[in-house]
Amino acid sequence: MLLPEHTLLKPVSLDQCLIMLRDLTAGGGERLEKAQLIAGGTDVIFNMRLKFFQPEHLVSVRRVPELQRIEELDDGGLRIGAACRLVDLADDPRIQSRFPAFKQALDAVASAQVRNMGTLGGNVCLETRCWFTNNSEEWRQGRQGCFKTDCEHCHVIPSSTHCHAINNADTPPALMALDAMLTVQSARGSREVPIAEFYRPDGMDHMDLQPDELLTHITVPATRDRNLFMKYTPRKGMDFSLGAIAVRCGGQGERAENIRIVLGSISSAPIVLVEPARVIEADGLGDASIEQAIEQMRDELGEVTNLYGRATYKKQIAKTLVRRALVKIRERV
Repeated sequence: MLLPEHTLLKPVSLDQCLIMLRDLTAGGGERLEKAQLIAGGTDVIFNMRLKFFQPEHLVSVRRVPELQRIEELDDGGLRIGAACRLVDLADDPRIQSRFPAFKQALDAVASAQVRNMGTLGGNVCLETRCWFTNNSEEWRQGRQGCFKTDCEHCHVIPSSTHCHAINNADTPPALMALDAMLTVQSARGSREVPIAEFYRPDGMDHMDLQPDELLTHITVPATRDRNLFMKYTPRKGMDFSLGAIAVRCGGQGERAENIRIVLGSISSAPIVLVEPARVIEADGLGDASIEQAIEQMRDELGEVTNLYGRATYKKQIAKTLVRRALVKIRERV
């Protein structure tokens, strides 16, 4: 499938990139209709071939030097440029030793070939996916439209008033568990956004990012807490996950402090499980309290039905992932 006609722009600095975005998106409207950011291109190029979106301009941030650096913070945290390649981050000894969940999430992204091209910013800003929409234009033309194409309809939940496409990115749950902070910049200025507040439960409007804005850095603060990431997928290194989980927990053994449980690939945004975390903090990581925490998560999952799997199946995946992750983190020193 040929790419739609477009212009490729290659800014050589962050300032030039932000000015380009400002000028290309002037007058409002959706950025995807005018200018699309591209780094590794592993998702953007594929979606353009499907004619999922057809931007007039591609703005490449792959070679912007300010976005390719990893800065060491005084407390042992890291400030990572959004254009850093996934494979380079996974090989970084600081990430391997300090942030196991982040390392595991990086290793879990697609295949080695994709990680060689893909960037952290691209994964954090990955477009939501739906079995109906993420197919060829010919496939879509033979079926009724939806929120992501040309009408207000959801094939996942027909009675819904918004899109239920899934956030399938692997790194966001781990970064949320680690309390990462995102730096978003535009020609108008810069702002800091906790990654837990960056995502929205709407498959169309799923990120707190304006058309002229660019995610430039991801800051991961230092932690001594245990942390891990797990995912379930039919074929390792091939498919997007059907469910993923990241857990962070202070203390040792069954003792649990400052616990964070985040589910991914279940909804249009990663889900932070509040009540299950409260149960574990109060009662510890014993078998009984883990089962009680799993029961408490029922109301927090919300509408998880998607054409990638029925609601009952997705909820069972979520319960199994929570059980396995909590048992596994209990064994960590």
